[in-house]
Amino acid sequence: MKNIINFLKTTFLAAGILSVMSSCVKNDEWETPPFECSNKFPEPTMSMADFAAQVPSTGFKLITTDQIFDGYIISSDEQGNFYKTISFQDKTVNPTVGLQIEVDKASNFADFPVGSHIRINAKGLRLGIDRGTVKLGSVDPVFAIGRIPQSLVGRYVSGVCGGNGLDIQTIVPTQLASLADAKNPNLINTLVTVPDVQFNLAEIYPTVKKFLDYDAGGQGLDTDRNIEDKLGNTAVIRNSGFFKTGGELLPAGNGNVTFVVSRYNSTWQMLIRSLSDIKFTGTRVDATPPKGGTAITYTGSFLENFESYPASPANLELYPKYVNDPILGNRYWQLKTFNNNKYIQLGANSGTGQYVTYFAVPVDFTAANTLKFDVNVGFWNGNALKVYYTTNYTPLGDVTQATKTDITSAFTIPQVPASGYGTLAPAGTYIIPPTLTGNGFILFEYTGSGSGVTTTVQLDNIQIQ
Repeated sequence: MKNIINFLKTTFLAAGILSVMSSCVKNDEWETPPFECSNKFPEPTMSMADFAAQVPSTGFKLITTDQIFDGYIISSDEQGNFYKTISFQDKTVNPTVGLQIEVDKASNFADFPVGSHIRINAKGLRLGIDRGTVKLGSVDPVFAIGRIPQSLVGRYVSGVCGGNGLDIQTIVPTQLASLADAKNPNLINTLVTVPDVQFNLAEIYPTVKKFLDYDAGGQGLDTDRNIEDKLGNTAVIRNSGFFKTGGELLPAGNGNVTFVVSRYNSTWQMLIRSLSDIKFTGTRVDATPPKGGTAITYTGSFLENFESYPASPANLELYPKYVNDPILGNRYWQLKTFNNNKYIQLGANSGTGQYVTYFAVPVDFTAANTLKFDVNVGFWNGNALKVYYTTNYTPLGDVTQATKTDITSAFTIPQVPASGYGTLAPAGTYIIPPTLTGNGFILFEYTGSGSGVTTTVQLDNIQIQ
């Protein structure tokens, strides 16, 4: 009996404790105890813009007094694209200045995620321009702007309290109209967004590249990927070899890109934080659209000597019977005249990057038997001309999606002279196979590079019989 009484007492006591504990619960959730947060540094003594204005044109300035200012984190090393640097700007919206601080510490995103409100006391640090960018860092015997040792980061950088913890704000990227607008020194180390952007076609054609190139051992390499906007402006997305998602394929579409504006000496390098900064969900825009092609006529017998065309416009944009389409680069086949003879010409000399341009000639292959043309080259330093036929190219459509049969070997394409020009001469005759029927195109493809093959090619007297 005594044991039963003791058991009941214990039971009632436990129930009472549970009752008291349940009175601390509201709406089925435990109350969160207040988080103690105290600001390490006093209130700012100056604006970040005023601080940055002290940067000397050369060398560095050692900060010897308490100079305290606030900023907001815009970079993140979580995906590996920022290495031991933190970029921050003075405002969450419409910033007036951005800075970069060098720290000998990784995984900074854990302490200071994007949007973190930070306060810096720059006393004891150096302020200077390092390889085109205004930076803040430690005294270093080797470098003008050194990395702040990991153990000393807290001496100079601290989060600002807000509510129950670190004050984290939403960063609103500055909206720009073009990539050209991003190449502004006042925007360095600020977050911006540019609309109607896509990767240059050379990055996705004929093979879609990854964000990173890799060496033979599978190690990621620092890699530049070229982007362009609808106005034809270009920029570089710079990816660190440590970019965790660098093995992903580049998106082929068009859309908005958000990046931290950066510069290495005189070279602009835009830095994304993660793949989510690229939102290419729209259809690609052709910055150099095909010209002509509005009055295509398929025929099995004709001679095109270009004599009926006026000298202007030179790129044949108003000649509706043919299609003149730059796929890579911005060079069209152009109408030229020499010794009262008109012909079309294309070359990569004095250019930059790659060039691939097609001149599409419509043909009724059922009625046609042969293809002939005259050809000449100038300043030959590599083969630049190929000839194809296709039956599934849609005029003014995407020629890269057409099935092309290479018939270049049927012709003799000159490989001289290495200096000056030769003379237009017959390239030979291609016998159109009887199995090739229906409407299609002969494609003259020029492939060159401003830093590689720059051979000039001239074509005349394109004849189908």
